[in-house]
Amino acid sequence: MNVEKLRTAEDWVALYRYEFALPVIERGGYVMLPITGRIGVLHLPLARAGRVSDSLIDQGISAPVLARQTRWSFVVTPDDRPGHSMVDLLDRIDIGIPAIGSAIMLPTGLGRWTREGCHWVVPPTGDDTTLPPLSAVITTALAVGGGED
Repeated sequence: MNVEKLRTAEDWVALYRYEFALPVIERGGYVMLPITGRIGVLHLPLARAGRVSDSLIDQGISAPVLARQTRWSFVVTPDDRPGHSMVDLLDRIDIGIPAIGSAIMLPTGLGRWTREGCHWVVPPTGDDTTLPPLSAVITTALAVGGGED
């Protein structure tokens, strides 16, 4: 599919569904990725996100990563929901896990400047078997630290 010819949100929905195997929907003229029991997201603050991405690559793990001004969002497979104490810890260090039933907006462009104010740092590959487990990304995020040092 030629991305230069994509004009509408529906065009981008088709690209994300058929080329990248993401179960996206169109809502209000935007492409949305619903959070489900099969597809999840982990939001990380910028100071930690780049280190997590580098560490995952070093481990041979690939994850689609979406960048916004203050955070990066890693698309993951929700293998196990963290317990209350872990969620509290993650909240304290500004790591978020959107709830099932919510959704995140995806860019309608593959360049850095999109109307949604986000871009792919690591674009999806089209093979959802490459999505890392949520637990692996959380473990890596805790191991690399927040960049305060």
